[in-house]
Amino acid sequence: MRSPREILKRPVVSEKSMAMMEENKYTFLVDPKANKIEIKKAVEEIFQVHVVDVRTLHVKGKLKRQGKYSGYTSDKKKAVVTLKAGDKITVYEGL
Repeated sequence: MRSPREILKRPVVSEKSMAMMEENKYTFLVDPKANKIEIKKAVEEIFQVHVVDVRTLHVKGKLKRQGKYSGYTSDKKKAVVTLKAGDKITVYEGL
């Protein structure tokens, strides 16, 4: 079994994800093979909060060019985690 730190890669810091924090929703990049149950358990274990809902989406890699060479960035998986009212993840505070 994978550790929670292997499932959650890093938080997504963008304008949209910061706006979603007001609705008690937090966005993370996760392991592409992780399912919603594993993501929920990982967030609850790492941050000591109660997760109400987990929504996931696959993000295809973008085409990037360097001179005459082109290639794609890696595909990613994002998870939007909704917490119980009153819970907060303090890592995001101050961003």
